[in-house]
Amino acid sequence: MKVLVFHIGPDRYGLPLAAIRSVMPLMALKALPGAPEAVAGLMNLHGTGIPVIDVALIGGGAAAARRADTRIVLVDYTGPDGAVHPLGLVTERVLGVRDVDDAALASAGVLAAPFLDRVAGDAQGIVQLVAPDRMLPDALRALLFQDGPR
Repeated sequence: MKVLVFHIGPDRYGLPLAAIRSVMPLMALKALPGAPEAVAGLMNLHGTGIPVIDVALIGGGAAAARRADTRIVLVDYTGPDGAVHPLGLVTERVLGVRDVDDAALASAGVLAAPFLDRVAGDAQGIVQLVAPDRMLPDALRALLFQDGPR
């Protein structure tokens, strides 16, 4: 399986390419006053407002650093009701696409966060898969997607 590898702090994570619409450079986001800290803001993509969250903050770390290799990854987020919404993910230290052997993926053995999935090892260490559809807690999902699918 092909995954886009990025970091949360010192650790590597992978988003399956099948879940990704596009990868964009970090851009100016409209602040959303009163939104939870993990909400980085709202991006304007061809006239459509799309919520953007900071993956590092959702993962319990410090906010993603604004660096040359920080990206917004646009994914299709499918909610529990089956509605599909565009969602931007601020990801830090994006390394590019890597092949992860499906046979090498194993359970992490610990459920530290609901969006974390299986792990695989390689010469650089462990990479853990991220499941975008499990990324948002119920309250945050309800806040970001009040008007139905887009």
